[in-house]
Amino acid sequence: MKFTRRANANWQGTGMEGKGLISTQSTTLDKAQLSFKTRFEEGVGTNPEELLGAAHAGCFTMQLSFLLSEAGFVPTNLDTVAKVTFEDGTITTIVLELTGQVPGISEEDFQATALKAKAICPISKAINAEITLVANLVA
Repeated sequence: MKFTRRANANWQGTGMEGKGLISTQSTTLDKAQLSFKTRFEEGVGTNPEELLGAAHAGCFTMQLSFLLSEAGFVPTNLDTVAKVTFEDGTITTIVLELTGQVPGISEEDFQATALKAKAICPISKAINAEITLVANLVA
């Protein structure tokens, strides 16, 4: 399977005082605000790091669901938080915090499947940062 997805960004002005807009092909993001404040401080809008975190959390969680299904398990709920650390101009780490409800799976199989999903998720493969996983199976 091969496909291409599109997103675009527009920026006007300097890095500090300028402003930008980000949109996605699906229009889930449609001229979402981007600025120095939304990236390095607090403000209304988004930033590349949280967008990367959202993409990684979504990709990993979907990959895990596929792997669990292939192994004969149906997850009741999979919830992933991706914490992206930006340090000195580089994304240095991403911590994936997973909480999963998967009836009938052992802790060992859950951990192994989650680690495999982290390794083979396309976003994980595309990122040049340390990626760690904390996975919690709940009843």
